[in-house]
Amino acid sequence: MKARLIAVGERAPAWVAEGFAEYRKRLSHWLPLELVEVEPGLRGKGRDAARAMQDEGARVLAAVPRSTLVVALDGRGRAHSSEQLAQRMEHWRGQGRDLAFLIGGPEGHAPEVLARADEQWSLGPLTLPHMLVRLVLAEQLYRAASLLANHPYHRS
Repeated sequence: MKARLIAVGERAPAWVAEGFAEYRKRLSHWLPLELVEVEPGLRGKGRDAARAMQDEGARVLAAVPRSTLVVALDGRGRAHSSEQLAQRMEHWRGQGRDLAFLIGGPEGHAPEVLARADEQWSLGPLTLPHMLVRLVLAEQLYRAASLLANHPYHRS
């Protein structure tokens, strides 16, 4: 099983890129994780935010490989404890499909993206900068994988 993180936004700050790279490396033998950055829609004075979200959604969906299990990160999704996420990861492994995790733009995901998602996952009630979500997602996937491998990283 491989995973792809498809995220709206380009050029993460160095500290986000470095942190993501560290957890990506740690995950590599349990769950190879590829980052695919999608160009954000045009926003600003006189621009339609709904159109920007729609454009982003089309680019996100184009980056999702066929027969991939899709998990959209969304504040209205289901929240998981670390142990529950490990159980979800074990379930996903049992599906025999690759994974795609989707992070939307400032307004969230286009309706078409949420319709394509097999699951929606919430990182909790806090509003997080979308670049930070990349790092949190990678760390939580590493934590879940380490739980499944009985690695001492996770101590409750």
